[in-house]
Amino acid sequence: MTTTLATDDRAALLKGAQSALQAGDFAGGARLANTVLADDAEDGEALYIAAVARRYLKDFPAASALLKRLHAAMPEYGRAWQEEGHLARAKGDDARALAAFERATRFNPALVASWKAQAELAGVAGRSAMAEASAAQARRIEALPPELVAVTNHLHEGRLLRAEEICRHYQRQHPRNVEGMRLLAAIAAKFGVLDDAEFLLETAIELDPENLQLRLDAIQVLRQRQKFAEAREQAEWLHRRNPADPLFQSHLAIESMQTGDFDQAFELFEQVLEKLPNDPATLTSRGHALKTRGRHDDAVASYRAAFAAKPDHGDAYYALANLKTYRFSESEIAEMERQAARPDLAFMDRVHFAFALGKAHEDAGNYEASFRNYELGNTLKRRQTRYDADRMGEELERQREFCTPELFAKHAGAGDPSPDPIFIVGLPRAGSTLLEQILASHSQVDGTMELPNILSLAHRLRGNRPSDPAYPANLHDLTGEQLARMGADFIASTRVHRGDAPFFIDKMPNNFRHIGLIKLILPNAKIIDARRAPMDCCFSGYKQLFAEGQEFTYGLKEVGRYYADYVRLMDHWDRVLPGEVLKVQHEDVLDDLEGQVRRLLDFCGLPFEQACIDFHKTDRAVRTASSEQVRQPINRKGQDAWKPYEAWLGEVKAALGPHAPEGSK
Repeated sequence: MTTTLATDDRAALLKGAQSALQAGDFAGGARLANTVLADDAEDGEALYIAAVARRYLKDFPAASALLKRLHAAMPEYGRAWQEEGHLARAKGDDARALAAFERATRFNPALVASWKAQAELAGVAGRSAMAEASAAQARRIEALPPELVAVTNHLHEGRLLRAEEICRHYQRQHPRNVEGMRLLAAIAAKFGVLDDAEFLLETAIELDPENLQLRLDAIQVLRQRQKFAEAREQAEWLHRRNPADPLFQSHLAIESMQTGDFDQAFELFEQVLEKLPNDPATLTSRGHALKTRGRHDDAVASYRAAFAAKPDHGDAYYALANLKTYRFSESEIAEMERQAARPDLAFMDRVHFAFALGKAHEDAGNYEASFRNYELGNTLKRRQTRYDADRMGEELERQREFCTPELFAKHAGAGDPSPDPIFIVGLPRAGSTLLEQILASHSQVDGTMELPNILSLAHRLRGNRPSDPAYPANLHDLTGEQLARMGADFIASTRVHRGDAPFFIDKMPNNFRHIGLIKLILPNAKIIDARRAPMDCCFSGYKQLFAEGQEFTYGLKEVGRYYADYVRLMDHWDRVLPGEVLKVQHEDVLDDLEGQVRRLLDFCGLPFEQACIDFHKTDRAVRTASSEQVRQPINRKGQDAWKPYEAWLGEVKAALGPHAPEGSK
């Protein structure tokens, strides 16, 4: 909707409406809020004020209708669910009220009124443990400094800059306050500055080692940074503290899975399910572990059990779609459509259902319905991201500007001489998992995962000024000793992910941005560029919901431009580092598997082994979306998958420019 109210006028109307409510003039408050809604029917603040006013006026049907609209516009707005609880309580529906207050505190844990209401309602319902826990949370929040309560509210209502401003001001006056550090870490994580988040939590834990919430937050940040060994250490500390706690069991199960200890992971998942037999999150996590280990049928059963227990659990439906080999029944599609239409659906459930329905309709040949769902899922995710194609283009241009032949000549002979790493780079969904599976089937090569180490090193080299990064210009200033130390640190820090083989694979696709850095610190590393036909690669990325990163895939223009920028940078690396990167075209692997396998092995200096041809028989954990596909013989199922959608893909073709297929531009 196009709005006509000026920003200042809107703010004045809403401030007046709030003042009217505080003065008991509920009709006046409703009238002012309705003026804003006449201009923008989805204005969240106005809907909230109008709903509160209607409840006080005892116009419950109108209040309910307003809240329904508010939930649709802002499904994870905690105050909206708190108001839903107040309304249900006013209508005498205590069970509905309790559920609403629970949801309110899940989305905003600073809502004291919701915690107190939960304590009262749970006590009346005979749920004493919940009543005690809720009352304890209310007391904890009331004991916090008001500044930190305000920070928590701003953080969970999406006002990150205001939250950061208040929190930093408070921390300057109270530098050792661990709750302030924890909140600053949460804000940093929301902004994607994970180094800062990790440092803040590490410092806070040193000051207050018995603080369980700090360690739970640290696990999340370390997991995002793919520091799985460190995350597991925190999970083990919590588990030792209370081995029977299902929350701690669950965290240790997940971190055990991430570090390859599947036996412990499965044992812990079963312990959780003994206490919570139908817990959808645990059933879904167990499904992920089963999928990673290649136990397809068991994974399917676990995912199905998850959404049987919680029909709106979109994560489990998407997990089935993400197997790539699963086909939804007509009844499952109908149920997904029904759940997706719910106005109170949580944001990520809505995203998961959109991508799952995109895949379900694609398999059924309903391409228009499929595309509309993929489009919805990507639109929702794009609203969450701060991806800027121009900024990414500038970042890649700096690599071309500063990573020159002179740079590599200057540092010739520097770096760590270890030949161990094999980097597979490129774009996601370009066939890198297939190449990894082929190479990891060799007796001398360990497959690991998408390791974050090179990206972390590049982040550290950038410095603390995002608008004026020191990297990659500062590569010219590094000494041979520094480069050698960085290379040795990479070898040492990745050791935890390896087995006993002399070589190992790092499959982080985004490392293509940092090939210059890689060759400076590890001059004997092998680098393989996994390349796929542009339209197949771009559309496959657009259809994929990634767990972390890859924000460029959530828009057709963005993914097309990223592909073009990637090819341009790879051409640069070929010019300044001739012969150092092997390009492997996915379609060539499909046409001549043995020939391309031999080419790969020759480049890596490895003798031929038949196991690399029989890659689909290799029993190993595969953590990417292609895990089920690489357990099958070579096939062409994904080739030209974009063509049924061609009518809707004009933006990606235009963005690809000269890389778009002939005759389709």
